[in-house]
Amino acid sequence: MVSKLLKSSLAATVALSLSYSLADAKQLGAELWGSKGDQDKVFMAMTKKMGGLGFTISDPHPHINDGYAHKYGSTTLDNLGFFSSAHDENMRTLLEDYPEYAGFTPFNMHIYKKKSENITWAGHIRPEVMSDIVEVHDIKARIQFASVFQSLDKLVVDEMKPTLVKNMYFDSLPKDPMMKFEFTIDLADYDDDMETFVEEFQENFEETFEEAGYLIAGYKDIKEVYDDLEQDFKYPAFWVYSLCHFPFSNAVFNETPEAGIFAPCSLYMYVDEDEKTLHIGMPKLANWIKVANITNPEHIKLVNDLDAEIIRVFTEEMEVNIVE
Repeated sequence: MVSKLLKSSLAATVALSLSYSLADAKQLGAELWGSKGDQDKVFMAMTKKMGGLGFTISDPHPHINDGYAHKYGSTTLDNLGFFSSAHDENMRTLLEDYPEYAGFTPFNMHIYKKKSENITWAGHIRPEVMSDIVEVHDIKARIQFASVFQSLDKLVVDEMKPTLVKNMYFDSLPKDPMMKFEFTIDLADYDDDMETFVEEFQENFEETFEEAGYLIAGYKDIKEVYDDLEQDFKYPAFWVYSLCHFPFSNAVFNETPEAGIFAPCSLYMYVDEDEKTLHIGMPKLANWIKVANITNPEHIKLVNDLDAEIIRVFTEEMEVNIVE
């Protein structure tokens, strides 16, 4: 069953990448592989092997459920882990052509186990759905992006030896799946130094969002990654924050841990030097409602409120312009 599942998964990757989302058809948002029992040690050993495939894990967050239990007194989960992952080597040219892919660079290699069932689940959002969310429609780019995940999916199946699969189907994505902003840079305000601008903007962002109740759960300097690899990179500054809201995640993941495939949110920022513009983007939380089939009215309100709040903080407190 597992070999059949894997073969089907990998073959479908390219086929699905060739087409756009169809509103009148069910779409496969994620395949989560289930292994009986507590497979935390097996999963952690598997993540160590991801490096051999070229994947890097930045700011891993294992056993977030322990934090929920400590802060809120209880949790429905035996395990909940977020492992922000990226294949830096294979993403360089894609990010240069389509920087929006940073909305899933890194993406979450997800694990969870409910107390009520003796199954450990692991997986990630399907790459063609990531492409749909960040609104990349170029077929060649979509195929290239999807190919990044094939070796990882094989590793998960080989190491976790799943006997079950949970297919997460959904009808459609939100009409506007991304939030995007722009900030015009006047380098005269920063001693004509781009590094000074970046440092000051990052400090302002971190202070502003932490005061608004968000956690900076991770940070990845994309430009520095390629500098360290001694590879040219188009953008003079490019970084990704992992953004989290603990009360929100506790409420949603205790009922719908599958939604953790989206967490933490990747919020990217990059500078276009020719335009002297800082571009900012993040997949909306509204995608969680669609892909993870969140139906609890209270959780739907939380999602919509957080989307609105993030936009408000950026536009009103950080004075950046929303891109319609």
